Amino acid sequence: MAEPVTSRFLRACAMQPADVTPIWFMRQAGRYMPEYRAIRARYTLLEICRQPELAAEVTMQPVKSLGVDAAILFADILLPLIPMGIRLHFAEGEGPVIENPVRTEADVVVLRDDVAPMESLAYVMETVRLVRRELAGRIPLIGFAGAPFTLASYIIEGGSSRNYVKTKQMMYHAPDTWHMLMGKLARVVADYLACQVASGAQVAQLFDSWAGALSHDDYTAYVLPYSRAVLCDPRLTSVPTIHFATGASAFLQQMKAAGGTVIGVDWRAPLDWAWRQLGADVAIQGNLDPVALLAPRDEIEKRVRRILQQAVGRPGHIFNLGHGILPETPVDNVRAVVDMVHEYTATTRDLTQNLTFKEAIQL
Repeated sequence: MAEPVTSRFLRACAMQPADVTPIWFMRQAGRYMPEYRAIRARYTLLEICRQPELAAEVTMQPVKSLGVDAAILFADILLPLIPMGIRLHFAEGEGPVIENPVRTEADVVVLRDDVAPMESLAYVMETVRLVRRELAGRIPLIGFAGAPFTLASYIIEGGSSRNYVKTKQMMYHAPDTWHMLMGKLARVVADYLACQVASGAQVAQLFDSWAGALSHDDYTAYVLPYSRAVLCDPRLTSVPTIHFATGASAFLQQMKAAGGTVIGVDWRAPLDWAWRQLGADVAIQGNLDPVALLAPRDEIEKRVRRILQQAVGRPGHIFNLGHGILPETPVDNVRAVVDMVHEYTATTRDLTQNLTFKEAIQL
């Protein structure tokens, strides 16, 4: 049964009018918050993820501090790779390191795709349950997973990459191996998100963080079918789904074809232009440049208002950044953006709430 559409966030996902534009932030729990840094001084990232009480505490930190309209589960996108047989650790200042990268057909064959996330990732599901209990219905909880392409790029490259040379070489030189790998990842990701929803997540977001490294044609041929397999999984039809990729302005329509109740847009494309590309039948999330949060307050306000003016108050807009909050971001600036969005849209909603999408998008 679908979640009742009561919160402004869930109403926006359903393209229904809300009292104000809802706002939350990707990476809203992170190093920019002193409370989080205090925990990270004592625990590694994986240690936090594997202790549900700690992960729930971190998830709730920005909810208590910022006044956002949704919580997002604190976890790492690479967690589902561990029960598949991938060994990883996080190097200080370098990010994730894959100890057994996947480069050959034999490497793909041995990867498990029957990982049973309810058991193998039980700590994530317990975090979901703890956060839902603490939220007590005040705001929704977003579950999430990394998209098959983004996970594939990590395990092929052995960590982060700039040009994704090894990843694209597998696409071009060993397409059968590529499709076998992507099929396995799509099954694991779909299972993982479905278990989060069964545990209490009210929204599911798919992060394709590195899809912007692809051309339009490569995305269509090598990625779209597997993102669609996740987002169109019948077990996710009871909740809104958010499909987000950075640098994907060239293939927004393909992202929409892959699925998602809401399409996330980064800061590289104007929000109104992106919505015209996507059409009237999908909600949109975005799209302030994360670096703008380090600007003077008047500059931040100018940019926030511009995005809200591009949305012209029409239903289906969720305010967010075009990627995650940066560690050096002042907390007060993040909190100020929440207030700006709520206050500005509270005063302007009466002007636009009766417009159709077609009328609003022509303003």
